[in-house]
Amino acid sequence: MKTRKLGNSNLEVSELGLGCMGMSFGYGVVVDKNEMIALIHKAVESGVTFFDTAEVYGPFTNEELVGEALAPFRNEVQIATKFGFDVGGISGGLNSRPEHIRQVVEASLKRLRVESIDLLYQHRVDPNVPIEDVAGTVKDLIAEGKVKYFGLSEAGVKTIRRAHAVQPVTALQSEYSLFWREPEAEIMPVLEELGIGFVPFSPLGKGFLTGKITEDTTFVANDFRNTVPRFNVENRAANMALVDLITKIATEKEATPAQIALSWILAQKPWIVPIPGTSKLERFNENIGAVNVMLTSADLQKIEEATAKITILGERYAAANAQMIDR
Repeated sequence: MKTRKLGNSNLEVSELGLGCMGMSFGYGVVVDKNEMIALIHKAVESGVTFFDTAEVYGPFTNEELVGEALAPFRNEVQIATKFGFDVGGISGGLNSRPEHIRQVVEASLKRLRVESIDLLYQHRVDPNVPIEDVAGTVKDLIAEGKVKYFGLSEAGVKTIRRAHAVQPVTALQSEYSLFWREPEAEIMPVLEELGIGFVPFSPLGKGFLTGKITEDTTFVANDFRNTVPRFNVENRAANMALVDLITKIATEKEATPAQIALSWILAQKPWIVPIPGTSKLERFNENIGAVNVMLTSADLQKIEEATAKITILGERYAAANAQMIDR
């Protein structure tokens, strides 16, 4: 596993990270804690040094899991977590007031069993709190040694610039994949200009790009994908054209669709570090195999030309969650 630096910062991490959310939140499946600890240990053994969590995943249980699993490897890994919601979880609304940020950080430090948080993201931009106040609070926390680096998630260009002017932003975490390429238009040029790293979540399109989901797939009742317009049956059927394309290229490369999707992201910029998540060991092993799949310039051009002819249908969030995206 090679490493990459997130933008102009000194934060150097494995070229693939591990998104831990799904181990305790979001997909409606109850998984065994000991199995998840074993998976995280396997990730460390495989060279993964970058682990992503958030207080709201659970809430709280995911940070506790990650903290327990990584305690023996604290000096070998970097842990990213997030603030920005009220304690009641995502449905409780946004809260990035300075006093709340400090409360969250103190609690996260305990749950993660660390003295300093490697990368602290604002989970979603709070329209009721000036981003300068948010960045200033994190700047103070960095000066106090409780946080090392500052990040934003799903932030727009203006917000990124305003925050960066107060406290340098090390990384932006937003959705990006062959299934969602909006960041290419405005976000990525600004990240490159300012020297900010990019950490794509859902790099496998919430599982869609693995080829394991079809229009006939039924999600369990509390899987959040049931609320995502892009995943309704009609849109899934139409969007299979993208999966068919990736599957064809995977066959040519003797790889899997997931590996092609991740390799494509890695080929875009050297300061991009995707964080595919999984609760299955076999999927983890498949995902890290992407670092050994090399897409040539001809391959990338072929993908570009083919995807330009494919129209993806459906919004990526339900209306209520879409309101939390900063433009």
